[in-house]
Amino acid sequence: MAPNHGDAAHYTVRPFTDVHIRTQRLQMRPLVPTDAEQLYRIYSDSEFMRYWSSAPWTSIEQATSLIERDRRELAAGEHLRLGILLNEDESLIGTCSLFNFNVQSSRAEIGYGIASNHWRRGYMQEAVSALIRFAFTELGLNRIEADIDPRNIASTRSLEKLGFTREGLLRERWIVGGEVSDLQPCTDLLREILVHPQRTAMPNPSVGVSLDCLFTMKEIEGDA
Repeated sequence: MAPNHGDAAHYTVRPFTDVHIRTQRLQMRPLVPTDAEQLYRIYSDSEFMRYWSSAPWTSIEQATSLIERDRRELAAGEHLRLGILLNEDESLIGTCSLFNFNVQSSRAEIGYGIASNHWRRGYMQEAVSALIRFAFTELGLNRIEADIDPRNIASTRSLEKLGFTREGLLRERWIVGGEVSDLQPCTDLLREILVHPQRTAMPNPSVGVSLDCLFTMKEIEGDA
């Protein structure tokens, strides 16, 4: 029998169309058609896509198709993908997502990426930290899972700083462009965040259920 960890979190399906998260340096909001060109530049970069589960994009139509698909899935509460923009000029520098929601178990997977010309400035740590806090406090998730290529050391270290725990190794899980790679599952739990809230380097948000959240973050030097 599984151990009893107390009252469980409760996730319910809701539309994501109005989600807007703001941090000290960033804002995160659903992608819009005018983001297509910047999105294509990011996802067509082979360095950015090095550890992705798909090949670099080759056509801007892939960007417009993803944005249109997001519009439908956001409204249905099936997939939450947010563009990451700099507050200073509102330029798109990456994306972060919650997907594969499991209502019964209140869990989801997280994905993220920052344009390679913005690496090592702490942006990803800042964005992912805010999204995790939003997922646990506003959406009612209990468990967040991340699938990482074990060769992607920077991403693994960033997740570990946020309190994620490695859970085994899935050997030869992906084949992308003829290259075989393993997969490193990492997870974070609500009860661990509640016990160690300082891991996210952010104060607890207000109790009110709002899809427009404001977070501040102490920058962590040297993160991807």
